[in-house]
Amino acid sequence: MDIKVLGPGCKKCHQTEAVVKEALAEVGLQVSVDHVTDAMDIASYGVFGTPAVVINGEVKSVGKIPKKEEVVAWIKAAS
Repeated sequence: MDIKVLGPGCKKCHQTEAVVKEALAEVGLQVSVDHVTDAMDIASYGVFGTPAVVINGEVKSVGKIPKKEEVVAWIKAAS
């Protein structure tokens, strides 16, 4: 499973990364979460608002901190 948090490193980006890691712990998966900070890399996903969450190449959330329950559902659907 490939999970990325897209964002420049702001507070909301770090909070989003924490939520994703909590969701992974809840479902019992040990998957590394990449934090993409390069603006060109972020734009390559068609994302122009941050933070964003990408799971297996699919953009799941843009411009907000997702709820842990949402992330858990995305992870279960992707695994």
